[in-house]
Amino acid sequence: MDYKNSGVDIEAGYKSVELMKKYVQGTMRPEVLGGLGGFSGAFSMERFKDMEKPTLVSGTDGCGTKVKLAFLLDKHDTIGIDCVAMCVNDIACAGGEPLFFLDYIACGKNYPEKIATIVSGVAEGCKQAGCALIGGETAEHPGLMPEDEYDLAGFSVGIVDEKDIITGKDLAAGDVLIGMASSGVHSNGFSLVRKIFRMDAETLNTYFDELDTTLGEALLAPTRIYVKALRSIREAGVTVKACSHITGGGFYENVPRMLPEGKHAVIKKDSYEVPAIFKMMAREGNVAEQMMYNTYNMGIGMVLAVNPAAVDKTMAAIKEAGDTPYIIGEIGDGEKGVTLC
Repeated sequence: MDYKNSGVDIEAGYKSVELMKKYVQGTMRPEVLGGLGGFSGAFSMERFKDMEKPTLVSGTDGCGTKVKLAFLLDKHDTIGIDCVAMCVNDIACAGGEPLFFLDYIACGKNYPEKIATIVSGVAEGCKQAGCALIGGETAEHPGLMPEDEYDLAGFSVGIVDEKDIITGKDLAAGDVLIGMASSGVHSNGFSLVRKIFRMDAETLNTYFDELDTTLGEALLAPTRIYVKALRSIREAGVTVKACSHITGGGFYENVPRMLPEGKHAVIKKDSYEVPAIFKMMAREGNVAEQMMYNTYNMGIGMVLAVNPAAVDKTMAAIKEAGDTPYIIGEIGDGEKGVTLC
């Protein structure tokens, strides 16, 4: 009896590392010390010592049951982007610059080519966010997970000068809410998605005119990464007063998180076009509108508040970064919370 006979193939692990190295290398930043394969990842903070009060911000998350669609479609090259996005968007939401990322893949069986493909997506997400992929772990769990399944999670660390942390404390009535378009469902609410639609290859590979793509491609579209857009706003000299990443819990849970006591957000639902995938989900699943807005991003992945005088400059900066902005509402005085009208 040996380890391989028990279900863990050490050689496959070595091969996975070799195959993923070319993807990892493309994410490197000058601050990364050492290479892939050590017991830990090292990152120099020398470049940030001139900040008044350099502050680390971090985020950790996974892709939820969205990975189930990757299994069914046998498409594994974008799920890693989702994992990175869920972490770095939270960091950017606080005003931080993501510095580095680590991933964790748990699988029933290590298929080196599949693992390397997953990591290629992680690396692509890191490149979009400008952070380095400095380490990770692939854990083989025979007997605990089916051989053809895996789960993916990640962890990122960023930095921000303490004075630049976005807290919402200076929000004022009349401040304008700007939303940035999402790329689709992102990585939340897939347990409900899997109840709405039949989860089989035939259904997922069906082309729908209203989606202008197959159902599977629409659902698997990777989460939009907003790091570049928020950096562009900052470089334009705009102060973002408050910011909310619209993830699980939709508008009703996430928008209040950016508000101080005594401030209320009002969002106009007709201020932008809700993407077809959400309309289809509501119709096919007979999901109430309130539940849709309480579960999904409904086409807005990030909401930020700025002074009215900074709206034009903010919109231009977002467009310059390649994202699509909408003026979706404003801040008023009142009980902390959000009204969608």
